[in-house]
Amino acid sequence: MPADPSPDPAEYPRESDQTVPPYFHPNVKATRLRAPKSPLISLTHTLSESTGPVFGDKAVAEHEHDLTKQHQAEPVGQRIILYGRVRDSDGRGVPNALLEIWQANSAGRYVHKWDPYDAPLDPNFSGVGRCLTDDQGHYSFVTIKPGPYPFGNHHNAWRPAHIHFSVFGTAFVTRLITQMYFPDDPLLSQDPIFNAIPDESARSRAICEFDLDATVADWANAYKFDIVLRGPRATPMET
Repeated sequence: MPADPSPDPAEYPRESDQTVPPYFHPNVKATRLRAPKSPLISLTHTLSESTGPVFGDKAVAEHEHDLTKQHQAEPVGQRIILYGRVRDSDGRGVPNALLEIWQANSAGRYVHKWDPYDAPLDPNFSGVGRCLTDDQGHYSFVTIKPGPYPFGNHHNAWRPAHIHFSVFGTAFVTRLITQMYFPDDPLLSQDPIFNAIPDESARSRAICEFDLDATVADWANAYKFDIVLRGPRATPMET
């Protein structure tokens, strides 16, 4: 007999709608066109959806976690160590999860043909990396602290420095995406995307922590960012 399909996603409701940004947020200009106009429909996952495919046929390469060693020379900017742990709602580490990050360079520019910002590109920085969590759910990246950049949401609108995270589970349908911010950034208070997270405590969980103990002297500052997948302390995820 074939294996039973995975449970209906409706059996796993969100613990709090205050953690997840709404599809429509009037202060975020892009949601006025992107937000769905009709109620969402939950679909039962089939066996093929819940069991694969997963990561593709290419293993994570040696330097994919270190965005400063992917080219012939080091990129321009403040080198940082970014580490943490992917955990479930009970605090247990999630092993072998694929983490992907993407970000702007130190001048606030993405390596993307549709990025209109006229800041310089860095030939030694692509802004993408990935790694697998270890048996206890730990991960680590080395990268450059991204710069802020303007975006056309409103007059004089700037995105604070941030790094995008993608977390894959056992199949593509288990992918979660979030954004990580830096502490004491003065642009956080005016950023409509960050402030679209309804709950103040949930917003704080989207901000990494500076860690002097993990900082490497004369080399790189360290920041800790744990990702909690479910539960009352869940990391805010994009819908």
